[in-house]
Amino acid sequence: MTIAVFLGSLLAAMALGIPISFSLLLCGAALMWHLDMFDAQILAQNVINGADSFPLLAVPFFMLAGEIMNAGGLSRRIVNFAMTLVGHIKGGLGYVAIVAAVLMAALSGSAVADAAALSALLLPMMVAAGHDKARSAGLLASASIIAPVIPPSIGFVIFGVAANVSISKLFMAGIAPGVMLGVALWFTWWYVARKETVAVPPRKSRADVIAAFKDTTFAMVLPVIVVVGLKFGVFTPTEAAVVAAVYALLISTLVYRELKLNQLYGLFLAAAKTTAVIMFLVAAAMVSAWLITVAQLPAQVVTLLQPLLDSPKLLMLAIMVLVMVVGAAMDMTPTILILTPVLMPIVKAAGIDPVYFGVLFIINNAIGLITPPVGTVLNTVAGVGKVSMDEVTKGVWPFMIAQFAIMFLMVLFPQLVMVPARWFYG
Repeated sequence: MTIAVFLGSLLAAMALGIPISFSLLLCGAALMWHLDMFDAQILAQNVINGADSFPLLAVPFFMLAGEIMNAGGLSRRIVNFAMTLVGHIKGGLGYVAIVAAVLMAALSGSAVADAAALSALLLPMMVAAGHDKARSAGLLASASIIAPVIPPSIGFVIFGVAANVSISKLFMAGIAPGVMLGVALWFTWWYVARKETVAVPPRKSRADVIAAFKDTTFAMVLPVIVVVGLKFGVFTPTEAAVVAAVYALLISTLVYRELKLNQLYGLFLAAAKTTAVIMFLVAAAMVSAWLITVAQLPAQVVTLLQPLLDSPKLLMLAIMVLVMVVGAAMDMTPTILILTPVLMPIVKAAGIDPVYFGVLFIINNAIGLITPPVGTVLNTVAGVGKVSMDEVTKGVWPFMIAQFAIMFLMVLFPQLVMVPARWFYG
């Protein structure tokens, strides 16, 4: 009955068009009423406690770093560098998009920010070169969702807080899977674009490559600072976010000099608005998370899934399918916040490594950003690139299937995640 109240109240509120954060609060109030412990003061206290978390301070600073990077010319330089490396290959602009997406993922941690930057910079070039518009938009959308997997990742921060898992270990464990997603896109683009007759630009000279590399060096130093600093314990993930924001600000204003002081207010405001949405979601979700624990919902779910606990791979497969279904209808942050407190006790009961689960969970949620009908990243690419939603949806399918295939390979072979992860975080 408790599960029915939890799901029924949440789904009913969402069906009425109530925003997710308020739906979560209504769900929490319904659970409190069902458990005969309704108290507005406890509700308010849990909302405040939900946002009162030091690790969550990483969210506004990573959001600010992403805004500054796009406005300060760091993203454009990365695209130019990728162009000098692979732009001359047949279908080269697609490979440029993939390389640029992987590099930018190591800077921003936000799929939406990367999707906006890549769509603005590359989609007009790909269409002008003769590439299919829908296919190009689909590639850019699917490449953008690598950002929540490669550190720094806002998704890992939120999951780490909700699941009480080391964010530093999640960051390190996400590097290899993020690169694998990029490799999957590389081969998929080669397959779908092999019959296109697009003029190939001439190969850039070694001098051009070196010049482009020098131009982007300051931008590429940032992910090295973050990864090395986390690996050797120089700073925490929260402190890494501050370092990223300050570094991006200094490089954009003092080195590249493309960011003017009068632009800072707008960037800070944009980052603050996005952060406010995320933080209120987290605060509202923590009410439900606390009540889920009080009502012993995880124990009930563990009982339901008892037959699968002896087969971790089968259990992971079932969980991934569940997350795929939920991710098609819900954005990444609320999915993480709603499912994490329910799934983590099951994962621990089955003896599955929480870091391994967290990586696959975030990959699945990231792919959900390009899964119709919601697909936040699909909407971003459609809006920025001035492409219809139908075209983007049509173009994204082969790339989305390739990324799901990589995810299920990781389910079957956990070593693909854990062997490089242990190497990175020692």
